[in-house]
Amino acid sequence: MSSKDIKFLKMTHLKGPNIWTYRPVMEAWIDIGDLEDCPSNTLPGFNDRLQDMLPGLIEHRCSVGERGGFLKRLADGTWPGHIMEHVALELQNRAGMQTGFGKAREAGPRGIYKVVIRTRNEEVSRVALQSARDLVMAAIQARPYPVKQIIANLTQMVDRLCIGPSTACIVDAAADRNIPAIRLNAGNLVQLGYGANQRRIWTAETDQTSAIAEGVSKDKDLTKSLLANCGVPVPEGRNVASPAEAWAAAQDIGLPVCVKPVDGNHARGVSLELRTQAEVEAAYHLAEAEGSDVLVERHILGDEHRLLVVGGKVVAANKGEMASIVGDGVHTVEQLIELQINSDPRRGEEEDFPLDTVRLKDHTTAVLELKRQGLTGESVPAKDRHVLVMRTGNMAMDVTDLVHPDVAELAALAARIVGLDIAGVDLVAQDISKPMKAQGAAIVEVNAGPGLLMHLKPASGSARPVGQAIAAHLFSDDSEPRIPVVGVIGQENTTGTSHLIAWLLHLQGMQTGLSSAKGLFLGQRCLQSSSGMEWEPAQRLLINRSVQAAVFETTARHLLAEGLPYDRCLVGVITTMPKAEGLQDLYIQSDDQMSNVVRTQMDVVLPNGMAILNADDEDVANLAPYCDGEITFFAISEDNPRIVKHRSENGRVVFWRKNHLVLAQGDQEIEALNRQLPAIDKMFKNQHLKCMEVLAASGAAWAIGIPTDLIRAGIKSFGQSPGSH
Repeated sequence: MSSKDIKFLKMTHLKGPNIWTYRPVMEAWIDIGDLEDCPSNTLPGFNDRLQDMLPGLIEHRCSVGERGGFLKRLADGTWPGHIMEHVALELQNRAGMQTGFGKAREAGPRGIYKVVIRTRNEEVSRVALQSARDLVMAAIQARPYPVKQIIANLTQMVDRLCIGPSTACIVDAAADRNIPAIRLNAGNLVQLGYGANQRRIWTAETDQTSAIAEGVSKDKDLTKSLLANCGVPVPEGRNVASPAEAWAAAQDIGLPVCVKPVDGNHARGVSLELRTQAEVEAAYHLAEAEGSDVLVERHILGDEHRLLVVGGKVVAANKGEMASIVGDGVHTVEQLIELQINSDPRRGEEEDFPLDTVRLKDHTTAVLELKRQGLTGESVPAKDRHVLVMRTGNMAMDVTDLVHPDVAELAALAARIVGLDIAGVDLVAQDISKPMKAQGAAIVEVNAGPGLLMHLKPASGSARPVGQAIAAHLFSDDSEPRIPVVGVIGQENTTGTSHLIAWLLHLQGMQTGLSSAKGLFLGQRCLQSSSGMEWEPAQRLLINRSVQAAVFETTARHLLAEGLPYDRCLVGVITTMPKAEGLQDLYIQSDDQMSNVVRTQMDVVLPNGMAILNADDEDVANLAPYCDGEITFFAISEDNPRIVKHRSENGRVVFWRKNHLVLAQGDQEIEALNRQLPAIDKMFKNQHLKCMEVLAASGAAWAIGIPTDLIRAGIKSFGQSPGSH
C-alpha cells in the first residue's frame, strides 16, 4: 500500500487469556502505509482536532503513567496504531462499556501493526475499532466527524448487547474474589465458577431462588397471608373483581385505601391514599390494566421504602421519592414538571440515571393524582400552590444506615417466609429508624429479582456494595468456585500427556473433562471426535455441572487465534517449546518469538497452583519466573543442572533414575514406577507411553494431590481399558 491511509487486514476476537492479557480482547491488524512516516507531531493541527473531538483523552495515562500521559505522547509524536487504540478505548468508555487495557505493537513488516483493546462484547469493540479508524483519518484529513452520533450508536449497542449494570456489579464483585464468570446467553444469565462448583445468576436471582418462592412473591394476597400468619405486620386487604367490589372493600377496610395489581411490579398501576368512590373505581381500572387481579388494602401512613435482603440480611435500603411542583400562576402543570422536576440532572431515560423523567403520558397514576386535585397537564396552578404529581416511583434515596434493627429483622423474616434468598422487601413507614409496630408500619410486598441499580446509584446517600454481598452469599469464604484445571502446551508429547493426566484424574474418582487433539471427552466417553481444542467446544467442559476436573491441551496457534478457554489453571504443563514454523500467517516469524507466546500458559497458573516444566528444554525452563505458583521441573536425568539446583532449594522434581521414575522434593524421594517390569517395558516399546509424557503427567498428578500408588497404577493401566484412549 502506498498512501496515507489506515486499512484493516484482519480483526480477531481473542475470547480468553492470550499473549496480551488475562482478559478477552479484540486484536486488529492494520496497515498504515505511508503514515509510518507521519507521527502525530508531524501532522499540522492533528493533535488539536483529535482533542476537540474527544476531550476525554486527557484522562488517558498511557505509558507515561499520569493524567494527560497520552496527550504528551501525541505531542512528542506517536503513530496511528497507538492513537487508534486510545480512541477506540475512549469510544467504548463513553458508550458505557468501561475498559482500560490496550496495546499497539509493530507486527514485523513495515507499516503493519497489531492494535489490541480489552472488550466486554465482540460486536461493540469491532464497531469501536472501525469508528476509531474513521475518526483518526478524519482528524488527519481535517474533516468533520459525527462523534456524538457514533457514541450514541455505540451506547445503544452496549445497552442491547452487554449484561445489565445489576448483573455486572455481581460479576465484577465475583472477579474481585477471583471467581471466573461465563455468560450463558445473550441476556443476563451468567455462570460464576467452573463445572461442578459453579453457581448461576440471572440479574438478582440465583440458582438458589426457588420457583415456588418466586410464584408466591408474585401473588401479593398470598404473600400477605403467609406473612400475617407468621406475625409480620401487613395491611388489611382483599382481592376484588370489579370497580363496585373495590369500593365495597374500601368501605369495609376503612378509608383511605390503596389499590394495586396483585401481580404487578415497579409500582405500576399502584394508587395510594384513595378516599372517594370515584378515585377507587378509577384506580381499579389502572391496576386491572397491569395485572390479572386487583387488590384493595388499607393505606399505611408514611413513606415507601425498599429493603434489599441477601442471604437473610438487609444489605441496603432506599426511600421512595414523592414528585411535586409549586405553581407560579404562569406555567402549566406539564411545563412546571419540565422546569422543576425533569431539569434535575439526576433524571434521565437511561438506566444510568438514578431518577426517571416524568412524562404524564407514561404515568397514568400521575394523571389520576392530578385529577384528584382538580388538575390536568394543561392546568395552570395558582402561584405558590403545592401540587403532588406522583406518590410512588423512584426508590432513589439511600437510608441504609438509618434502618432500625427491628425493621431489618422483620424484612429478613419476610424474605425467609416467602422463601427467597434475595428479595426486595417493600414497606411503608413514617420513620425507618424506629420499630415498625410503634408507628403502625407494614410490609406491603416481597419481590423476587429486585433491581440493584437504585442501591448502586442512589440519587442521594451512599452507594452500597450489593454486588459484593451477593457474591459473598453465593460463595462463602471457605467454598471453592473452581475445579482443578490442567493446561498443557508444547511442540510434541502434549496429546499423550493430556490423556494420561485425564486418566489419572479419572482413577482418582473425579468426573474429568478432556479437550485434546483427539476430541472432546467426558470421563471415558468421546463427546466429539477430531480436534476438541477449539475454544467453544473446550469451554463447554467448564459449563457442564458434572465436571469435577478438566484437562485442556492447546497449541500456539489456538492460543494466538482464540485465547485459552479458561481464565486460570491449577496446573500448567509445558512439555517442549513450540516452533514458529507454520505460524507465519499470524506474524510469528522466528522461534525467538515463541517464548512470549507460550508464556501465557505460565501467566494463568494460580498462586496456589503449580507449573510443570521441562528442565531439558532451556527455553521452557526459563519461563519459570513468570509463574505465580510453584514449579516442578522434570527431566530425563537427575543430573540435569536445573533439577539439581531446584531440588537443593526444596523444589519438586521428577526424573528417571536407571529405569525408575522418581518424584523428589528436597531429601524426600518416592519411586513411582519401575520400567523394568515386563508389562511396563512392553508398553514403552509399543509407544503407548513415552518417557517425557510420563514425567510431565506424573508431575501434574502429584501437583493435584493424586497419591503415588494411584499414579503408578494409572500409568500401568493406561491404554488397556476397553473404550479408553
